[in-house]
Amino acid sequence: MINLPVSVRVFERGWLSSNNVLLVDETCAALVDTGYATHAPQTVALVRQTLGARPLDLIVNTHLHSDHCGGNALLQSTWPCRTAIPASEADAVRDWDETRLTFRATGQTCERFTFTETIAPGAQLRLGALDWQVLGAPGHDPHSLMLYCADERLLISADALWENGFGVIFPELEGESGFAEEQAVLEAVAKLDVRLVIPGHGAPFTNVEQALERAFSRVAWLRADPARNAKNALKVLIVFKLLEVRAMSFDTLLRMLDDAAAMRAAATMLKPRGEWSTLVHAIVEELAAKNGPLEIDGERIVARQA
Repeated sequence: MINLPVSVRVFERGWLSSNNVLLVDETCAALVDTGYATHAPQTVALVRQTLGARPLDLIVNTHLHSDHCGGNALLQSTWPCRTAIPASEADAVRDWDETRLTFRATGQTCERFTFTETIAPGAQLRLGALDWQVLGAPGHDPHSLMLYCADERLLISADALWENGFGVIFPELEGESGFAEEQAVLEAVAKLDVRLVIPGHGAPFTNVEQALERAFSRVAWLRADPARNAKNALKVLIVFKLLEVRAMSFDTLLRMLDDAAAMRAAATMLKPRGEWSTLVHAIVEELAAKNGPLEIDGERIVARQA
């Protein structure tokens, strides 16, 4: 049974949007992560339904992938809330550099937002009448953070640890280190006293030791052959885009591989440029097999209805 503190509410969203964690006390109503842009009205509705007439006071972003910060802009326009982002992303947000912010690289969208403050590893936050320690969580994203409440033995892990794995290790696609960082983050989590994890995607879970074992095993598997990470990345990015647009032609998807740097890097690790059409068809066929998330309709790829 999942026992959350009374001041903590989790909106489990799925895979297009990250989970949102609402922490409310007498002085502050804070939301950790805000989902994807196309789901922003739903994020506002969920927060409003819970808070009633009370305003949202603060947004906290664990990292700035579009599925975690895509609701920032609409929330900011709905309520005059403060917004805290990872300190290492401040310049990119201030300049709205979509390349550094990965939106262009992944073929995703995010409406421009602002921030009022930054957070970094070692910081302490008071949210939901609880004290939280900010922990660094590079690997999936170099700038990612987690929040740990020692009193409640509660970890908001973002995409550093899920019940079954973790997020794509994006730095490795560009030839930068990411596997070692993910390994170190998992080792750091293993040293914490954690009874309950609220992941970036999926339901909160208490089988922390088993989740860590699965995650350690996956890191080792990916490190043994980095092409596995590239293939997983390409699958994830294709499914994400189809969840957003619902249908797309194979030709449009191939053009995306040229335009989106992360997709291009992943494809390049797997096949020469001249074989990308064959690669994409093979990956989509895998994703369409056995009631997978996609369907093939002639030259169109369609997201299967949930």
